[in-house]
Amino acid sequence: MTSDDRLIVALDVPNMLDGLKIADRLGDSVSFYKIGLGMLTGGGLALANELKERGKRIFLDMKFFDIGTTVERAVAGIAQYDLDFLTVHGDPHVVRAAIAGCSNTDLKILAVTILTSLDRSDLDDCLIQSGEIQSLVISRARLALAAGADGVIASPQEAALIRALPEANNKLIVTPGVRPTGTAPGDQKRIATPVSAINNGADHIVVGRPIIQANDPAQAAKAIIAELAKI
Repeated sequence: MTSDDRLIVALDVPNMLDGLKIADRLGDSVSFYKIGLGMLTGGGLALANELKERGKRIFLDMKFFDIGTTVERAVAGIAQYDLDFLTVHGDPHVVRAAIAGCSNTDLKILAVTILTSLDRSDLDDCLIQSGEIQSLVISRARLALAAGADGVIASPQEAALIRALPEANNKLIVTPGVRPTGTAPGDQKRIATPVSAINNGADHIVVGRPIIQANDPAQAAKAIIAELAKI
């Protein structure tokens, strides 16, 4: 069975050495990896470079948020690494700065709408305006795409609604919060199975613990790829 780059495996581990061990166990079964903020001080960029040299695609999940000048400079620095995806928060000024920072490169900027670990009570605690999460996600996605984002990060439940937006034509939708049937949700609150997420309009799904914590990570990845092959 060949790999399927619709599946992105989240290397949510403390450091580069742990990440390489998992990548070695996964071998050719996985072609696309996500490296997040939690590994930034544990050699995350070095791991990204090593995996790129092995022919893998890399999604760097940094969720940048700052004033425009700072975001632009940070993204320009990341763009030098020849990676594939980078996340920023979906506020229009952040998106525009990120797009400026990676101009003339192949780096794709993905905008975060609302984190899949949050529910309405969490948003209330953060003083986020009232309303259903889905409505807020759609509004944020529309604004981010209009500002130039190459795609958005959104839960599987919102993927179909975002895909229906005129602004989403030819744009990417990447969904975390994906859990194969029978696995625990962990800290994710808005989840779906891999097949459901793709059928709802996602281009890529992000799966972490169900693969990297499995007794046989390669087999766990292959099981998901086998499900996706039926679509």
